[in-house]
Amino acid sequence: MLSRLMSALALMVFCMVPSSAARAQPYGGEEIECVSHNFAYTRCDMPWRDARIVRQLSDTACVRGETWGVDQRGLWVDRGCSARFVAAGHNHGGWYPPPGWDTRFTVVCESQEYRERFCAVDLGGAGRAWVHRKISGSECIEGSTWGWNRAGIWVDRGCAAEFMIDRRWH
Repeated sequence: MLSRLMSALALMVFCMVPSSAARAQPYGGEEIECVSHNFAYTRCDMPWRDARIVRQLSDTACVRGETWGVDQRGLWVDRGCSARFVAAGHNHGGWYPPPGWDTRFTVVCESQEYRERFCAVDLGGAGRAWVHRKISGSECIEGSTWGWNRAGIWVDRGCAAEFMIDRRWH
């Protein structure tokens, strides 16, 4: 009887704890674990200006800007993302963009004399580009007269446009 009473009491206490409670756990002062319980939005305190994932803990994808991010109030996770984070500057020798690098901006790229031209602009690994405003009389058709990759935009056969760049690191 006493064990059933203790089990019921433990279950009541467990149910009273909010499922979206933040869990920010430092690991040796260098890592923070931030967990989105039950797919809820969660904030976690962090001592850095920016963070990066060192180990994803959830089956749900952790995508910067979508299911996790850093803003003026700190680190946040959402929609089931759970991961361990470190300061963005401490990535063991590899380059990592500074805060504000993930951004949206425009670039003009023009095919002069109907020749192919490449306009270098770093879109990042998860960035993309699209025609924001066509400025030529020639058609700008993605995959035919213009295209893009991580390193920039190419134009051909007279296509000239102002391209919107959505630069994303991850």
